[in-house]
Amino acid sequence: MPERIKLTEKVIREAEPVPGRDYQIFDTEVRGFAACIYRGGGRAFTLDYRNAGRQRRMTFGRWPEWSVSAARERAKELRREIDAGADPLGQREAKREAPRVTDLIERYCAEHLPKLSERSAADQRSALAKMVEPVWGRKLVTEITPTDVDKLLTKIAEGRARPHKVKPNNRARKLQGAKPTPVRANRIGEVLRKMFTLAVQWGWCEENPAQRFHRRTETPRERFLSKEEISKLAAVLDAAEDRRAADIIRMCMLTGARLGEVRQARFEQFNLEHMSWSKPPTMTKQRRAHRVPISDETAAIVRQRQLLVPKGSPWLFPGDTPGQPVQEVRRFWAQVQKHCGLHDVRIHDLRHTFASLLVSGGASLEMIGKLLGHSQMQTTLRYAHLMDSPLRAGVDAVASAFRPKPRLVHDADEQGGRQSA
Repeated sequence: MPERIKLTEKVIREAEPVPGRDYQIFDTEVRGFAACIYRGGGRAFTLDYRNAGRQRRMTFGRWPEWSVSAARERAKELRREIDAGADPLGQREAKREAPRVTDLIERYCAEHLPKLSERSAADQRSALAKMVEPVWGRKLVTEITPTDVDKLLTKIAEGRARPHKVKPNNRARKLQGAKPTPVRANRIGEVLRKMFTLAVQWGWCEENPAQRFHRRTETPRERFLSKEEISKLAAVLDAAEDRRAADIIRMCMLTGARLGEVRQARFEQFNLEHMSWSKPPTMTKQRRAHRVPISDETAAIVRQRQLLVPKGSPWLFPGDTPGQPVQEVRRFWAQVQKHCGLHDVRIHDLRHTFASLLVSGGASLEMIGKLLGHSQMQTTLRYAHLMDSPLRAGVDAVASAFRPKPRLVHDADEQGGRQSA
């Protein structure tokens, strides 16, 4: 049985270290409360107790940072918890070993992102590394609350000054302030919701704090090329020296495909006999196989590429790096924008224009969704308003049929003259 004395500042200060071992000086007032004198001269407060038949020793404060009176009060609190059946040291160890948000992000990236398309996975990985991990990284997964999610998404929605550099090299960009980014906030909210849903499945937390995050209002970008703009674009592409890049843009316009799908297209995917293009799941955004019909103009581009591309290359548009498809057409598109005066048009807007031309041709939303490869009807509904013109023509036809025919009205004087005659 160790000797007990009442711990005081003087007792701890005058205690001499023993070479080769540590020892404890137990207090007389609180059972198990002691000052540990380390062989190196350091001093700390400990509490010895038993839990489930196991002897436990918990260190909770160093001297002189903790005074004896403060340590004794803390020891009393811990003793009350122990008498109620708690295990303070076990709780500390469990908290130390509990997964943190950094661990959650790492597992999410390792197990879930490989199921997504390459671009979607890269975007999510970048967003988590730049916007989530710096803020939450060291927090426990169980510590994240809906309020934390709301604060983070609010900050993201406010945007940041562009560019994100201390010394931007462009004077015009220096003058740009923060630009609101509500769409980015919504996308990151969706990522967080999925990530914490998996955390619940993995047993890392009990509830999803991002399940009902506040979704900001989004204003979809709607830019469709007019017939005049399409004619200008076609003329510039026909005159372009870079035939490879020009054909990529032409295929985006002719098929409504995404730029990445056209860049990575392979000859084996095209059936020129049945006039179809079969995109594999690895190439589409929805990770589903997508087969679409192609026009004679698109087939002509494929035949021409067969003559121009070196034998043995599987790519319709091989890049400068051997064995890889073309990677960059942004510079070429910038030149096209300049020559056509389409400074506010993105390559992706060609896909919207393709859909608008289908609508004007009488195609249904279901047909448009299948051609564009939409997995959800909600995505296709953004083009519903374009159907107003053909619908209005039908409404006007009904109104014309129902409109009463004009009646011939004779002049009153003329009628009176006829009667007198």
